Amino acid sequence: EGTNYYSETVNSGTAKLCDPGSDGSGSLKSSALEMSNVDLSSEFAEMITTQRGYQANARIITVSDTMLEELINLKR
Repeated sequence: EGTNYYSETVNSGTAKLCDPGSDGSGSLKSSALEMSNVDLSSEFAEMITTQRGYQANARIITVSDTMLEELINLKR
């Protein structure tokens, strides 16, 4: 097994060795680049939504801190 990330288990079954492009296996293309499998528009939309949520949470913390300071000052 060594330091491999993939190893044979009971659930995976035995390894099937075959040549590329034969017996239902995929093919290999030398010196080729794979296209991105990320949808940039949805990822940017998700990033903007997350950023807005973070900003809202930061604002809540700031407001609650201000309220606590006012409460402490009222007690004095």
